[in-house]
Amino acid sequence: MMSKEVLVIGGGAAGMMTAISAAELGAAVTLLEPNSRLGKKLNITGKGRCNVTNNAGLEELLANVPRNGKFLYSAFSRFDGRDAMAFFEALGVPLKTERGNRVFPVSDSAFDISAALERRLRALGVKVIRDRAVSLEITDGAVRGAAGERAVYTADAVILATGGVSYPATGSTGDGHRMAEAAGHTITPLQGSLVPLRDFGIGRDLQGLSLRNVGLTVFENSKKIYTDFGEMLFTHFGVSGPLILSASAHMRHFGTKAYHLEIDLKPALEDPVLDKRLLSDFEKYHNHDFCNALDGLLPKKIIPTIVKASGIPPRQKVHDITRDQRRGLLQVLKHFPVVIAGPCPVEDAIVTSGGVKVGEVNPSTMESKCVKGLYFAGELLDADAYTGGFNLQIAWATGRAAGQSAAGQTE
Repeated sequence: MMSKEVLVIGGGAAGMMTAISAAELGAAVTLLEPNSRLGKKLNITGKGRCNVTNNAGLEELLANVPRNGKFLYSAFSRFDGRDAMAFFEALGVPLKTERGNRVFPVSDSAFDISAALERRLRALGVKVIRDRAVSLEITDGAVRGAAGERAVYTADAVILATGGVSYPATGSTGDGHRMAEAAGHTITPLQGSLVPLRDFGIGRDLQGLSLRNVGLTVFENSKKIYTDFGEMLFTHFGVSGPLILSASAHMRHFGTKAYHLEIDLKPALEDPVLDKRLLSDFEKYHNHDFCNALDGLLPKKIIPTIVKASGIPPRQKVHDITRDQRRGLLQVLKHFPVVIAGPCPVEDAIVTSGGVKVGEVNPSTMESKCVKGLYFAGELLDADAYTGGFNLQIAWATGRAAGQSAAGQTE
């Protein structure tokens, strides 16, 4: 019996996992990738450390996918975060689990992950060809292969794993979306997720200020939609950092809805406790100007902004501050407002939100419902998650499902 011929388009995380999964079941696999090396985006994830997955089971994984998580139920149930860890450790990459169950190579090098995948591809005899696919070959409702810039490649099954449109320098230029749309698929609007946010100028005043252990609440048209705790950074354009990137995954209606953030600068202190702290500090600095009385409470860089937001005159003596003024200051400290103008461009995003409409894809096999033998994996699909290794886990799980299904395994 001849091996089933499988063509994988895209040599990133999802593409390599797809090719490996198909080849392990005996398929003859060809992988098309225009970049000079595989895993170009994978190698820059986690600031080069590669947050390879999250040490989590099915329910926790699904809870961290705010967009179309239910679609991933089958893929995650067959290949969860712990399965991914076992997979990479079997490939010879020792892993470690850090805060938030984030999983990294012990070496802190993303190249160890991509190198292990490449070794496995070679061991399985996967043919890697440096070419860019430009169109799918479809006849009578079934895929027959794909045309590249250099040649036409025939196949019994084709898997699109070309990524989204974030970080276009890594090769994520939307080719897969164009080919999927030409094959009859709906592409939902593409925008950045896990993306820094632009504000209306406050970031410029606070540029370079990093805040640790702060609370964040996101409001959509004055309705509270998300809260979190962690680290953030003020930049020349607005706000960034882990807390902001995760929050951005919930802010999906810019243009039709307004968003603002409230930062709790002292989340460990309830209002009455913080008020006592203010009274204690004010007693200590009772003969000082108000603008010089907050050094023990806040980072120096943010003090002028807090003073301005409080409405208390900077040169008012501390002993003259009224109870109402102090309550106003407390409100600012617990609910410091940042109005958001919009997200940074999708090119600056860690992942792309939007993509191939999941209702047109079989969630068990990742096969197209429009074209027989066409499969999808990874960021190309309209499913994205929070930071913490969850987006790479989507790549591994959907790649596993697509590769195995394309090679002929049925569940």
